[in-house]
Amino acid sequence: MLRKMTDKQRKRLHRKIHIRKSIYGTAERPRLTVFKSGRNLYAQVVDDDKGHTLASISTLEKEFIGLKANIASAEKIGEALGARLKDKNITKVVFDRNGYLYHGVVKALADATRKAGIEF
Repeated sequence: MLRKMTDKQRKRLHRKIHIRKSIYGTAERPRLTVFKSGRNLYAQVVDDDKGHTLASISTLEKEFIGLKANIASAEKIGEALGARLKDKNITKVVFDRNGYLYHGVVKALADATRKAGIEF
């Protein structure tokens, strides 16, 4: 199903491609990527060497029902993601903002993950 991309979506896609040329996740330092839609927020930690997702979290999970794609929710998601990564003995990641500006929701999620003890 093809759909026409808006100019805003096209610009984000170009930024995303440009960023991904230099960001790569390994087993020692996986890539933490963020995606936000109009209603929900998603984050996953990926080992690009193997192509596996090591951990993921979103506002669609049972424990986070009722959270939206806003700053307050991003802080809760970031703290929970930090705890999940600590459980899997992952302490360092590479942050991939996925073409979004490092501002607002994306910044809140990153800061909350850092506060939970994850380095990037």
